[in-house]
Amino acid sequence: MRIDVLGVGFDNLTMTEAVSRGAALLEEPGCHYVVTPNPEIVEVCRGNPAAMQAVNGADLVLPDGIGVIYGAKILGTPLRAKLPGIDFAAALMTQMGREGKSVFLLGAKPGVADAAGEKLRERFPGLVIAGTNDGYFQDDDPVVEKINAVQPDLLLVCLGAPKQELWMQRNAPRLRVGLMAGLGGSLDVFAGNVKRAPKFFQKLGLEWFYRLIKEPKRIGRMMKLPLFLVHVAGAKNK
Repeated sequence: MRIDVLGVGFDNLTMTEAVSRGAALLEEPGCHYVVTPNPEIVEVCRGNPAAMQAVNGADLVLPDGIGVIYGAKILGTPLRAKLPGIDFAAALMTQMGREGKSVFLLGAKPGVADAAGEKLRERFPGLVIAGTNDGYFQDDDPVVEKINAVQPDLLLVCLGAPKQELWMQRNAPRLRVGLMAGLGGSLDVFAGNVKRAPKFFQKLGLEWFYRLIKEPKRIGRMMKLPLFLVHVAGAKNK
């Protein structure tokens, strides 16, 4: 049973359980997908029914962001752990490398996915980089054909929200992929172009604050967090 936070249903799992479930989905028939909403994405879903449907239609919905954890706690239905999408993917690819499985990287600016692929190949011995494609495309068909030609076990879809969630929902029926994961700007992190917050900030749930310090232009997006908490408080009092 999922934990409802403003209409988005989150799977109540530990990271170990989430990775185990992801690994199982790789082996199951059909194409499955994982989403990792943070408060900003929850707010987008509240105003976009199509995005809400795409998010809730995922096989795994993981809480990426301390704000979601606080929100669930305020609502009296606490989640067991914050599960950043990039950490979920890294843990899954560690296991995939041991099994010689493959990943396709989709998204970011031209060249970023290629650079990320090189770093991932070094970081996860045994992991096969099946292919890459940047996120600057207008037509899904050539991209789907390119992915299906190599049939990767895992497809990282890094197109930003809610574009990536809508893309995964739309194309899942025709993709020959075990599992897709929507991971926003993670390819830039994997490529080394963007640095994650130090562990100190991550442990305190202040990764968002570190990113704001590094990128002040994100202030508009970050304002979704207090708005999210206002909406949570309103939902609690109903």
